[in-house]
Amino acid sequence: MIARRLCLLWLCAASAFAFAAHAADGSAPARGNLPADPLNSPSWKYMRERFLGSDPVLFDARVQVDLPPAAEDQAQVPVMVRAPDLQDVETVLVFADLNPLPKILQYTPLQASSDIGFRFKVEQSTPVRAAMRTRDGVWHVGGAWLRAAGGGCTAPSLGTGQGLWQNRLGEVSARLWPRDTRSERLRFRVIHPMDTGLASGIPAFHLDRIDMLDEHGALLASLQTFEPVSENPVISVDLRSAGKLQLQARDIQGNRFSAQVAP
Repeated sequence: MIARRLCLLWLCAASAFAFAAHAADGSAPARGNLPADPLNSPSWKYMRERFLGSDPVLFDARVQVDLPPAAEDQAQVPVMVRAPDLQDVETVLVFADLNPLPKILQYTPLQASSDIGFRFKVEQSTPVRAAMRTRDGVWHVGGAWLRAAGGGCTAPSLGTGQGLWQNRLGEVSARLWPRDTRSERLRFRVIHPMDTGLASGIPAFHLDRIDMLDEHGALLASLQTFEPVSENPVISVDLRSAGKLQLQARDIQGNRFSAQVAP
């Protein structure tokens, strides 16, 4: 009995010492925590470990993911991610927990709002999440469930099936207009099949980087796109007023595309 009490006292002392060490070195015990998922996804723990690591995570109502409750076209699901009241956002990561290819895009809004609009392919019903990492290293996460019948990721793109993109690959169309005195809305489309590699006999072939620069070459925002982004992607972002812009894109086969955009 005495030995048991001594063992318990030793464990309590060790726990107290560990907690004090955490407090002393400034690392919050919340790092690596697993907050309860408001969307009750069976894959949340894995998604968090895979994409967010051990950084602090906060489910935050300020991070909004606007999408239809059900996908009418599994290959073209419209999404708008916004967080108008969240400051100091350095990275925006969008993923769908139950998609066979969950990571959709990663956005770095250097001289831009953290808001971004796009379309993506979905294979089945899934939570769709946006995680925004602020300057203090915290991930702020919002999301919504999307109902879907399936088939968006495993079907070939229309362009690949018909060969329509071969003469227009990388063609860019864009529009830039002022939203207010301090920002401009940029919307652009790049002709590209964005094949996932999950359709029989069709390898993965997609854009993987799109940079937005001012007319002097300074980087305003950068976007990494992955397989689930829809064919001929249409992207909307809000940039700080910059006048003429340059778009530079690259795909996984090393093809490069560029375009000039004027207000």
